[in-house]
Amino acid sequence: MQRFNTLLKQPELIELNKRTQESQAAQKLWGEIAPDNMAQFSHISSIKNNQFTVYANNNAVAAKIKLLIPSLLIKLEKQGYEVTAIRVKVQAKSSPLPVPKFTKSLSTEAIHQLQKLEVKLSGTSLGESLAKLLKNASK
Repeated sequence: MQRFNTLLKQPELIELNKRTQESQAAQKLWGEIAPDNMAQFSHISSIKNNQFTVYANNNAVAAKIKLLIPSLLIKLEKQGYEVTAIRVKVQAKSSPLPVPKFTKSLSTEAIHQLQKLEVKLSGTSLGESLAKLLKNASK
């Protein structure tokens, strides 16, 4: 644990740690003031230059948030934040493409050799496993 804490005190990571904490605090704030469970469909960056940037998952969420900007600014002011503008951007989440499943087949020579080995090992758990492998390989 000592080494990890020493790493966090490096000048390069201090700024990154600061930004991360600011972002977490801003996200927590957004969770408190976001209307109608909008926090699950959007996220924010930290507050910079009295500006709050909200990233919506789609256009519908962005439109709803834009309509509520005046009330959001009032909520932020009541919590003691000096925010003069809220920017809403759409940042659609992409889902990864499914990875095709590749099946490898055994050559006829490999099947023949495994059948010989199965006969030698019959009655053992390894022999039973080879039998299952050969059964699946012949499908």
